[in-house]
Amino acid sequence: MLEGLMKSGHEIVGVLTREDAKVGRNQALQESPVARFASDKGIPLIKANKVDSTAELQISELGADLAIVVAYGTLLKQSTLDLLALGWFNLHYSLLPLHRGAAPVQHAILSGESVTGVSVFKIDQGMDTGPILGSTKTVIGPLETCGELTQRLSELGVGLLNELLPQIYSGMSSISEQSGQASMAPKLNRADAKLDLSRSAQGLELVVRAMNPEPIAWLNYDGEPFRVLRAKAEITATGSLGELVGDSEPIVVCGQNTGLRLVEVQPAGKKIMSGTDWFRGLRSNGRFS
Repeated sequence: MLEGLMKSGHEIVGVLTREDAKVGRNQALQESPVARFASDKGIPLIKANKVDSTAELQISELGADLAIVVAYGTLLKQSTLDLLALGWFNLHYSLLPLHRGAAPVQHAILSGESVTGVSVFKIDQGMDTGPILGSTKTVIGPLETCGELTQRLSELGVGLLNELLPQIYSGMSSISEQSGQASMAPKLNRADAKLDLSRSAQGLELVVRAMNPEPIAWLNYDGEPFRVLRAKAEITATGSLGELVGDSEPIVVCGQNTGLRLVEVQPAGKKIMSGTDWFRGLRSNGRFS
């Protein structure tokens, strides 16, 4: 997103992003991708997990006219919103008021929706409740993952911002209050990514797509964690719940006599591989749970 705005000719006077976080088994501190990009481009950088008085002072010294916020992850106080003459604007990855919150793309896929989009709104003190300046729709692909859809929405978002920013600067933007039934999209975790085989394969396919690339859908295979990165629902499958069936490709029997074809997997302690390669290397069929 930041790179797209720069390539479009917008002047970026500073970047606000989260503080370095501990990642991996070694818990080494790591910068956010936005921080690394800003540093590489020589853009002034502010690292703060919330905008306190110190961060507010740093922001005011940048001389910005407005701010574009994407997935910052915290509500802004009125004192922060008052810092910039033209205001703060959020690019949100849903058609508001649907899917307010931290994980709109995941929840759109989980809900089985066929259409989503991006919205630009002026930030107020609520959770994604501000008035909307514009939005763009797109069709969700039948097997599209959260990561793939997010990338497309980012590209759509740059186009929408390029259309709206001149209107904001000229004072000619049109703003309308959000209307319709609102829904929430809270952050999802590893527990949410656990595949419940009593559900139909159609529902589980949505979970697999929504959880890729993070936190990745999983279940147990003979008591060991087994990650599923891509899968496809089969209308019918014969066998008992959790049984592994199929001739050349692995299919897990799910609820309502449906089957989940494992397309891309990661068994415990192994690299990501195709379901076919994993299935071919099995010495004996285990059971999923």
